[in-house]
Amino acid sequence: MPWPSRKRDKGVVADKKEPDAKIAKTEEETPDKEEEEKSTKPPAGSSKSGWKNWKKTKESDSGGEESKITYCHWLLKSEPESRLEKGVDVKFSIDDLKAQPNQTTFWDGVRNYQARNFLRAMKLGQQAFFYHSNCKEPGIVGIVKIVKEAYPDHTQFDQKDPHYDSSSRKENPKWSMVDVQFVRMTKRFIPLSEIKAHHLAHKADGGPLKNMMLFTRQRLSIQPLTQEEFDFVLSLEEEKPH
Repeated sequence: MPWPSRKRDKGVVADKKEPDAKIAKTEEETPDKEEEEKSTKPPAGSSKSGWKNWKKTKESDSGGEESKITYCHWLLKSEPESRLEKGVDVKFSIDDLKAQPNQTTFWDGVRNYQARNFLRAMKLGQQAFFYHSNCKEPGIVGIVKIVKEAYPDHTQFDQKDPHYDSSSRKENPKWSMVDVQFVRMTKRFIPLSEIKAHHLAHKADGGPLKNMMLFTRQRLSIQPLTQEEFDFVLSLEEEKPH
């Protein structure tokens, strides 16, 4: 059995290399709106070039009051270094995932409402970046895919688990999880510092990373990516590190 509650979200610790990030509040202190995101079929995994020619796909929400960006990929944060939470080590690196049976595990322990809603929006076969967080050098190390859509997170009912929630009821569970499977390592480690440099440049010239949630909502351990964001970040693995 995989280690319990290894993915973090409640009381998220900001990445050590991200000076703009702050220590997160718990979900009770951070109310989030319900997110309903449509999904599209994921690409084969190849990157694209010529981002200036990409066009963002927008959709109207159910109320028709505003447009929302379509998210079809994800970024999942997990801690590769040991850290005890209520006596339980929440460490879980991409190597730990690779060591699981069939290189597959459940993504449990998410205790933030918006992150939970993103989990519930994930569709079978969609791809996500595996991101090492709260470590000496945070960044993207690999790619995983969703192999089971959202279902109740059993750790919310386990009193011995650090993410036990006494307010959740089995007849109406508050928290969900998905199953993910290892796809591949990225061709090189893509550090947060490099992604941030592109984000800042794109904020100035309108590039695809200008609104990347890794910087606009850095507290979240589950983050959606647009097709353009995913493709641009994936293309970085082909470049030499700066």
